[in-house]
Amino acid sequence: MQDVSPLSGSDLFSSLDEAALARVAMKASTVRLERNDTLFNEGDEANELFVVLSGRIAIGKRSPDGRESLVALMEKGDLFGEMPLFDEETRSASARALERSEVVRVPFDVVRTELEAKPGLLWHVVGLFASRLRAADDALADAMLLDVTGRTAKRLLELSGDADEFVLPITQEELAGLVGASRERVNKAIAAFIRLRWIEQSERRYRILNRERLAQRAR
Repeated sequence: MQDVSPLSGSDLFSSLDEAALARVAMKASTVRLERNDTLFNEGDEANELFVVLSGRIAIGKRSPDGRESLVALMEKGDLFGEMPLFDEETRSASARALERSEVVRVPFDVVRTELEAKPGLLWHVVGLFASRLRAADDALADAMLLDVTGRTAKRLLELSGDADEFVLPITQEELAGLVGASRERVNKAIAAFIRLRWIEQSERRYRILNRERLAQRAR
């Protein structure tokens, strides 16, 4: 891979100059994935990070009884899998494709070389980790302060973006994992939104009828 554009927009690489980006891109490669293809599993040894070119990647953890909780959804431009670059630990979660996807694979060694050559770039890494920590704080607050109905409303709004009509990019089971509740409880919340005429649903296609009330329920 030599095109630097997929890397230049990501948080970690945006501070690199053109020459450094070119050196990183020379060592990078593109990985094509089908739905449910796994990039790595929790506990795996790690020597590379990834940037999403297209599609969606689920970052998740499994409980001892096999239930999956989705920690995050990674979309175009998002960077993931970088933590072991800095702490040299194994993977803290698993990553799998939710749909046909392409990601850029970047070896840790080339990234480490560029950061060691210009230590000042580490301030951008600090900024990246700070934003991840803020997101984790928000997720923890949601789990403690919002009930399942509120969390379901919030996730639907996040998945819709700015569109009032959208196709849910994940299954009901995966949505439940993202909400952090059983599928039955999430479906019950969605049924309530439909009765209240806040949303319409036809299989995986949703239409938001009252974004204001849905947003109020998500707070």
